[in-house]
Amino acid sequence: MTTNIRPLLVELLTEELPPKALQKLGQAFAEGVRATLDRHGLLAGGCVATAYSTPRRLAVHLSAVLAQAPDQPYAEKLMPVKIGLTEDGRATPALQKKLAAKGLENLDVSTLDRESDGKQDYLVARGTAPGAQLAAGLQEGIAAAIDGLPIPKVMRYQLADGVTTVKFVRPAHGLVALFGADVVPVTALGLSAGRETLGHRFMSAGPVSFADADAYAATLAERGSVVASFVGRRDEIKRQLLDHAGRLSATLGDDPEVAALLDEVTALVELPTVYEGQFEEQFLQVPQECLILTMRLNQKYFPLFDPATGRLTHRFLIVSNMRTDNPVNIVEGNQRVVRPRLADAQFFFETDRKTPLAARVEQLGSIVYHNKLGTQLERVERVRAIARGVAGQLGGDVSAADRAALLAKADLGSNMVGEFPELQGVMGAYYAAGDGEPESVVQALRNQYRNRYDEPVTRESLTAAVLFIAERAETLVGIWAIGLAPTGERDPFGLRRAALGLISAFEQLAAGGWLKISQDGPLSLDGLLDLAASTFPAGKIPADTLPEVRAFIYERYRNQLINESDRNAVEAVIALTPPLHQVAERVRAAAAFAQLPEAASLAAANKRIGNLLKKAEGEIGSVNDAALVEPAEKALAAAVSALRPKAEAQLAAGDFAGSLTTLAQAREPVDAFFADVMVMAEDPAVRANRLALLGQLHGLMNQVADISRLAQ
Repeated sequence: MTTNIRPLLVELLTEELPPKALQKLGQAFAEGVRATLDRHGLLAGGCVATAYSTPRRLAVHLSAVLAQAPDQPYAEKLMPVKIGLTEDGRATPALQKKLAAKGLENLDVSTLDRESDGKQDYLVARGTAPGAQLAAGLQEGIAAAIDGLPIPKVMRYQLADGVTTVKFVRPAHGLVALFGADVVPVTALGLSAGRETLGHRFMSAGPVSFADADAYAATLAERGSVVASFVGRRDEIKRQLLDHAGRLSATLGDDPEVAALLDEVTALVELPTVYEGQFEEQFLQVPQECLILTMRLNQKYFPLFDPATGRLTHRFLIVSNMRTDNPVNIVEGNQRVVRPRLADAQFFFETDRKTPLAARVEQLGSIVYHNKLGTQLERVERVRAIARGVAGQLGGDVSAADRAALLAKADLGSNMVGEFPELQGVMGAYYAAGDGEPESVVQALRNQYRNRYDEPVTRESLTAAVLFIAERAETLVGIWAIGLAPTGERDPFGLRRAALGLISAFEQLAAGGWLKISQDGPLSLDGLLDLAASTFPAGKIPADTLPEVRAFIYERYRNQLINESDRNAVEAVIALTPPLHQVAERVRAAAAFAQLPEAASLAAANKRIGNLLKKAEGEIGSVNDAALVEPAEKALAAAVSALRPKAEAQLAAGDFAGSLTTLAQAREPVDAFFADVMVMAEDPAVRANRLALLGQLHGLMNQVADISRLAQ
């Protein structure tokens, strides 16, 4: 190894790795090796790490690695002089033992330095430690990378000797470790490093040998028919998919599942090639969601859509791991496989339609929702009661809301949902439409499982919003009441998602005019939670459930808004827990107020006032104008009296920004008051009157937000 800085390549060849975890495994493996070498000082400046991952390999290329890390000076405090040395300067047994433990048994103790900590002198060993060798650092790095892979479960398998057992995500068959053109003598999982690997399982002629570390990706592609880069394969697949879709005048669709499927198929192939397939057009009579799910989930195909209508076509694209000039067998084989699945979906759909959706409701009595909360039928009755109440409060169609809640879970007993649980709600909507149910009910069933509301609620969508709200309120109260609140990463019933969904529904009710920003009602969070609790048997909901659920919802709202808005403005508003539909507008107003030149002074003053009021003894009374003595306190009282009517009128009208702008006019009298007036005067009557004045000011300041939090 004549050159001190060279590129490094490490590859671990395995059986097929879990596709959904492949990209994370590749990144974690690369980072594990890189971080360990970096810790040992083996990376040169500007070193770039490149992760590679295919179904059968994890690899990392490091552009600039040292053969040996630089020597490192060290200074280590050993022990007090009086313990380490005898009177004649010889090492005591304690010092000899310490030096031996550090590999310094041959050190001349007269060369030890002495340092004082102000109380006593210590012996200090100074020297230069040789830098780590690459082989040792890489050996540790590979072990650390393997141990640190994000694998929930590992396999245990025997090596060729029939005795040794190792654990890894999949059996490993080869290890490559090249420093420039030289093999680094390391081992892993019972394998010794070399320069050879295997290429594509079917398209490669034999072992692939690398001349040096930099030749890895190009050699593997040329001789092994493998595209090593995960991102490179994904980009190539996407390019081919778009090319084929364009030639067929179709699209891939634009939902997030396309991107997720693209990642998954990237992890399934080493040499991606896209081919076109099709199925009989008669299957298009089945709801397209069923066909799409079958093709994407089971077959990993990309369905194609008509760009004009967005409807599914009878064509799809296949991502194959084989490249051939005559793909007839590949295409026909895939078409043969998908046809029975589509036929099953058609059979399930036609069979389900023979039974009206309403006739399936009674079956819910045999489906357990939770052993502490009863059956799905019992839950349906609770949601119905909540939905009727919410619809009534909002002035909606109570009977439509009740009907939607009655039918919401009826499709759980259908053949289609039994085969494809992901289609809950979707199939209910199709069956309801086929039964002649009102469109508002059909829409409610279709939208009940969405994560959030993203558009203003209209008269036509109000029933859907009511069902959405009722279900989440029942879930939050019921699941919380039986002790299943989210903890850490565990949230099996999706209460965090339910809370955010509820928040979005309140926002969109306001956007649609059903909840006025200037009003507290007609639907409030407290009222909704009380209504939900009332649908459970007496004594089922512990007293602390509703306050905890309420606090949980506001905390989720806080976390969401902090990612979108000024943190201090969010904290200031959430501290008051105003009506949910007002929170976002108040945050915008508080953030704008914080930019005013008066804001910092008023925020600090508000914080000071709050502390004074907390320390005050007894109740804060009303202001006696005749007892005002100092000019500054008279001026402040006059300012409060003048500003309050306008600020309160603006607040009542929902003009939160205007109310805070009005408040900004109080800065000068507030500053003068604290500069010239002793609040805690010796005279109890004067002190009480000044505290009363500050109490009025505090109330005026905190109508929109707790502005003291803007000073944090």
